[in-house]
Amino acid sequence: MATSFIHIAISAALIALTACGSNHAKQDNEDKHVSIVPDTLHAATLYGPTSYFNYRGQQMGFDYENLKRFADDEGMVLDLKVASSLQSLLRMVSEGEADLAAYPVPSIEEYNKIVKHCGHKEVTWQVLVQPAGKNRISDVTELVGKTVYVEQDSKYHYRLNNLNKELGGGIDIVPISRDSLITEDLIEMVDHGEIPLTVVDSDIAELNKSYYPRLDIDMKISLDQYASWAVRNDCDSLAARLDRWEKRRDNSETLRAIYKKYFEISKNSAPYEDPALAFGLKIRKGGSISPYDNLFKRHSSVAGYDWRLLAAIGFNESRFDNNVESWAGARGIMQLMPSTAKAVGIKPESISNPDANILGAARLLKKLDAALAPKVPDPEERMRFVIASYNCGLGHIFDAIELASKHGLNPEVWLGNVSEAALMKSRPLYYNDPVVKNGYFRGRETTEFVERVMSVFEYFKSVAH
Repeated sequence: MATSFIHIAISAALIALTACGSNHAKQDNEDKHVSIVPDTLHAATLYGPTSYFNYRGQQMGFDYENLKRFADDEGMVLDLKVASSLQSLLRMVSEGEADLAAYPVPSIEEYNKIVKHCGHKEVTWQVLVQPAGKNRISDVTELVGKTVYVEQDSKYHYRLNNLNKELGGGIDIVPISRDSLITEDLIEMVDHGEIPLTVVDSDIAELNKSYYPRLDIDMKISLDQYASWAVRNDCDSLAARLDRWEKRRDNSETLRAIYKKYFEISKNSAPYEDPALAFGLKIRKGGSISPYDNLFKRHSSVAGYDWRLLAAIGFNESRFDNNVESWAGARGIMQLMPSTAKAVGIKPESISNPDANILGAARLLKKLDAALAPKVPDPEERMRFVIASYNCGLGHIFDAIELASKHGLNPEVWLGNVSEAALMKSRPLYYNDPVVKNGYFRGRETTEFVERVMSVFEYFKSVAH
């Protein structure tokens, strides 16, 4: 009887330590010399361009980076799950599958009944996305007589309908099925002049302006919308820890740096330029492509590819500027991520050495080619898959191959087949598909990278030998 009581007491103590409101892992128990196992932070989030995604094999995202910081600072082991939708995320928290929703949950009455908001408070609003210039719309009344494209049945669609009623009608609202296009597609279409206007949240607009700097996103068309991370209603201790952590003085500067990384730093150095034309004017036939031609030639045998393909990748990655560092931390001529460099045997201190940087890229191309050979047997066709994998990571291309197979596309052909499946992976319907293992990614960036590299490669072959 006494033994059973002791077992029950020990079990209860362990549950108390690992439950939602557990004690801090670093609490002292010097008298009893007990070593406390770190808490586990059971969190969930959503895939997305601002929250959580995999980029070149590295976990990234504004919410993910802050979640990891919180767990590390508090001495907690992070157990992260990914939900398929906001409703699914809230269900996971309310039913105890996760203690924390590390995602901006809107602060509305419906959600306030089932979760407790805590941590960093985000304020967003809906904005009109339009071309910058003297003809920009500066007042909502100027929307009368204009055509605005939005995702069908989205909050943007509802807001425009309400605004249209407030103005007495006259806005031509074109709802687009999210099965065919999503918000990011509509933003790009405004940038390219294919549609005149769309509406998105201000944070999504800021993120995309880092890709499309010609856009104007300054006109607000809604009231402020408040959101923050959230915990289950019985997780007072975890909520308090998050609130204390968020208020720490040293957090503000780091938070600002992470925000800048995702929402402000340009992610496309020359989005409107035809690279072959722009650079080709500077190359005379038979001349040098770059100051690094000898390195490209030396290491091409490692890659198993034409040295001019290495040069074409280097040009598109950095314009042959060895001092460039991307928003994600990729460095050097070939823009190697630190984790990628390590995986191909390049020491961190050598990443910015041109010789080591190009050698690392050559080794990476060889590894990607070997991994893709069983799935894409034709070497010429495989080249495009390898270039795509270099840009976004092998996992996303494996996902695209699986999606292509599932949806009746040819999994061994890039153009019009796997490239289309890659584009699908920016849409929740597809990146939440069970055959997809690596979640969301910005497929359009990769498909365009492949075409730019191939264009420059063909040009380099015509002028350099």
